[in-house]
Amino acid sequence: MFPACKYTLQARQCLCSLKVLQREHLPSLFCATRWSSSSSTTPRITSHYTIYPRDKDPRWEGVNMERFADEADVVIVGAGPAGLSAAIRLKQLAGEQGKELRVCVVEKASQIGAHTLSGACIEPSALQELFPDWKERGAPLHTPVTEDKFGILTEKYRIPVPILPGLPMNNHGNYIVRLGHLVSWLGEQAEELGVELYPGYAAAEVLFHEDGSVKGIATNDVGISKDGSPKDTFERGMELHAKVTIFGEGCHGHLAKQLYKHFNLRQHCEPQTYAIGLKEVWVIDEKKWKPGRVEHTVGWPLDRHSYGGSFLYHLNEGEPLVALGFVVGLDYQNPYMNPFREFQRWKHHPTVLPTLEGGKRIAYGARALNEGGFQSLPKLTFPGGMLVGCSPGFMNVPKIKGTHSAMKSGMMAAETVFSKLTNENLQSETKGLCVPEYEENLKNSWVWKELYSVRNIRPSCHGLFGVYGGMVYTGIFYWILRGKEPWTLKHKGLDSAQLKPAKDCMPIEYPKPDGKISFDLLSSVALSGTNHEHDQPPHLTLKNDNIPVNNNLAIYDGPEQRFCPAGVYEYVPKETGDGMRLQINAQNCVHCKTCDIKDPSQNINWVVPEGGGGPAYNGL
Repeated sequence: MFPACKYTLQARQCLCSLKVLQREHLPSLFCATRWSSSSSTTPRITSHYTIYPRDKDPRWEGVNMERFADEADVVIVGAGPAGLSAAIRLKQLAGEQGKELRVCVVEKASQIGAHTLSGACIEPSALQELFPDWKERGAPLHTPVTEDKFGILTEKYRIPVPILPGLPMNNHGNYIVRLGHLVSWLGEQAEELGVELYPGYAAAEVLFHEDGSVKGIATNDVGISKDGSPKDTFERGMELHAKVTIFGEGCHGHLAKQLYKHFNLRQHCEPQTYAIGLKEVWVIDEKKWKPGRVEHTVGWPLDRHSYGGSFLYHLNEGEPLVALGFVVGLDYQNPYMNPFREFQRWKHHPTVLPTLEGGKRIAYGARALNEGGFQSLPKLTFPGGMLVGCSPGFMNVPKIKGTHSAMKSGMMAAETVFSKLTNENLQSETKGLCVPEYEENLKNSWVWKELYSVRNIRPSCHGLFGVYGGMVYTGIFYWILRGKEPWTLKHKGLDSAQLKPAKDCMPIEYPKPDGKISFDLLSSVALSGTNHEHDQPPHLTLKNDNIPVNNNLAIYDGPEQRFCPAGVYEYVPKETGDGMRLQINAQNCVHCKTCDIKDPSQNINWVVPEGGGGPAYNGL
C-alpha cells in the first residue's frame, strides 16, 4: 500500500523547498490557540500512527505515501553539543586531508540551540581540543568561575561545606555559560565548515537496510489532524540515507529508545536512572550581583532519601543575570512529590531569597538528565550507527557536568567514522558501516576514566543515610582513593518502579506561590516560549488509553499531574459525570521526557511532534 521512497535528483532541492515552506508557516505555529475538548463524550486520547497504524485506517486509503530520499556520507540526529562536535570534527578532518564528505544534521528545534537547557557550568577541555582558538573565534564563554560555594540547607539555615581541591564539585578553571548560546555558536562554526544543518526537522523514524543495519532516518510527516486523519496539506517526511548515522538526541532520545530494543544495546548494563532539572533566569539588583560566583546546595526542601540539590550561578553578560535551578532524582518514592513546587519552595529559603528580592524572572525551562553514569552505559555501536553525548549518558553526576564529555564523545565518533570512510581497503559485512573502534577508543579516553572514577558516588546515596551518606562516601573513597575501590555499587533499578502507592505515603502540602519569588506552573511555561501546532495528534502517546485512570490514578493518585513540569497532564471529570479522565495538553510540552521515564505503568511513549514545535529557549 505504501511505497517506501523514491530517489530523485531533485531530492536535495525538495528539502530546501520544504525549509522555505516551513518558514512561511512558522507564524501560524506560534499563533496556534490552545485546544480543549468540548465533546459530551470522552474522546480517544491517543490518535498517533505509532499506536494506530495507517495501513489499518480507512481514512488513509489512496493517500500518496511516497517519500523522497537523499544521501549523505554521515547523517547526525540532534544539533546539541555532541552532534555538532561530531559534525565539525568530520569536516575539519575532511578539510585537512582534502576529502569530500557530505555531513547533514537534523534538529527538531526551529532554531539551533532553542531546545538546549543546562545549568551550565562547563569544563572547556573538549572545546579547547575542538577549537584551540575558541577565544579568538568569539565563543560565548564570558564568565570564568571566580568563587565556589557549597552548602547543606536546613529549613532555616545553611551549613557551609568546604570544597577541597580534587573533589568533583571544584569548579576552578570552569566557565558559567548559557548553553543554548554556545550550541548556537557551534552551529555557526559547523556551517562555516560546510555542514548542512536542518533545524525544524524532527527525525521520526529509523530506517533499516534489508540486512538489518541502519540505513538512515526519516523526518516527520506534516499535515495530520488531531484525530489522526490526513489534511489536504499532508506532506510525507523525507528520508536521509547515510553510510553511518550518529544519534545524539540528548537524554532519553525517541529513536535511541528504539535502537536499544532493536539491537539489545542494554543487555550488559544496568537500567539508566534520571533526574529532572528545572531552571530559571533572573535579572537581579546589581548590588547583589557577583559575576563568576557558583553556589550549590543539597538538603532542604528534600529529605535525605530524595536525591537532588540546587545551583545558583552569577553570569557576566552585560547585565546582572543569575541562572538558578533545582534537580530532583527521578528515583523518588512519594507520588505526591512535585519537583516544580519543590523548586519554587527552595527559592524562599532565607539564604536564597535575598538574592532574588527585587529581581525579575525572565526565563523558565526543564529537562531530564542522565544519572546512571558508568554502570548504565549501553553498547555504543551497531551496524550503521552509533550513540553519542547524553543519549547514552556521559554525564558526570557528582560534577553536575556532561557537556565536555558529550562533545568529546562526538569528536571521537567523528574521528573513527572518518577513518572508516576514507579506508580504501574497507570491507563491511553490512551495508550500514559498523564502527566498533569508536567504543574501543572511548574506553581508552579520559571520558571513560572520569566516569569510572565517580561510578559509586550516585548509588552510594541509596543507603540508610541517603544523600549525606553519599557525601561521606565521596570524601573517603573518591577524594582519597580517586575511585579505585575494587567494587562497583548498583542502582536501585528503573525510576518508574520506585513509586509507592499513594495510600502508603503522606501528601505534601506546598505553599501557594506569591507571584514575586515563586510562581504557578502555567505562567512559568509561558516564559519557555513553548508551543506546538494545535491540530496534530498528541505526541504524548499512550499504549493503552485506559491505564491512566485504572492504574495511575487509582493506585498512585495521578503522579503525572505532579512530575510533569509543564502542566501537560491533568485528570478532569468526565463530561458524563461518572468518574475522571486524563486530559493531555500536548501544546504545553517542553520536551523534557520526564513522563516517559517516570510513568509507573510505562504506558506513556514520547514521540516527536511536527518539527519546529516545543520550547523556544533563549540561551538556557
